[in-house]
Amino acid sequence: MSEALTHPYPVDGAGLGLRRALLGPLRSHAMDEVSFMEVAPENWINVGGRLGRDFRSFTERFPFVTHGLSLSLGGPSPLDEPFLRRVRQFLDEHEIRSYSEHLSYCSDDGHLYDLMPIPFTAEAVHYVAGRIRHVQDVLDRRIAIENVSYYAAPGAELSEIEFINAVISEADCDLLLDINNIYVNSVNHGYDPVEFLHGLPGDRIAYGHIAGHYNEAEDLIIDTHGAGVIPDVWKLLEEAYRVYGVFPTLLERDFNFPPVDELMAEVGRITTIQNRFRDEDRPDELRQRA
Repeated sequence: MSEALTHPYPVDGAGLGLRRALLGPLRSHAMDEVSFMEVAPENWINVGGRLGRDFRSFTERFPFVTHGLSLSLGGPSPLDEPFLRRVRQFLDEHEIRSYSEHLSYCSDDGHLYDLMPIPFTAEAVHYVAGRIRHVQDVLDRRIAIENVSYYAAPGAELSEIEFINAVISEADCDLLLDINNIYVNSVNHGYDPVEFLHGLPGDRIAYGHIAGHYNEAEDLIIDTHGAGVIPDVWKLLEEAYRVYGVFPTLLERDFNFPPVDELMAEVGRITTIQNRFRDEDRPDELRQRA
């Protein structure tokens, strides 16, 4: 339904995920460090009253992107068509710049409340790509899929990078590049994160995520979004900018919120790194998008 991502990014600069617990603290902060914000549409569709007014005050102030939680692109049950129509109305109502979802599944007969790994198989590529194409048709816009953290790879016939590339190509969709997820998976599954990063389709990046995690053991990291970003993940973000040019990048923090000034310092660090790489050489085919 749409061409490959050769137009400008949907947003610019450094962003911050908006959580309900942050509504009050952020309202009284200048937020000069923040260029765009992100929410899960499931948390805000049909929300009215004071919360709805608070949310609208942010959407009128910042460009917004959305990151879905419950579409279940890899799930066995049919896609939730009424939900998709509500998502489209929400995106239109708030002039949302981009919609993304996880390359995973989270439901069957009921909601699983977790992101489950899709088997890395050719059959799954065709299945998931078809569902993504259908979502794009219903929403009448391209979507981005996120490379997810996973803790098992049942029935794998392809590598993770082969699977991601195949889905994006067949679905003709974009990529939400999660830097922390690359790092988490590289530790948990024993691969080189830089090599993995280099294998992704950089021309399909819509924007990026960066976040913190929890070290369960030396060889097991849990993707929590509940801590500060570690140095190795910042270095991987720098490598992504070096290879693909500067793309919009958002800080995810879901709980254990530090003082707002500390959050803003992390967002500001994204901007500092972006500014350092913005004028450096990057591939010609990406230069026009910077």
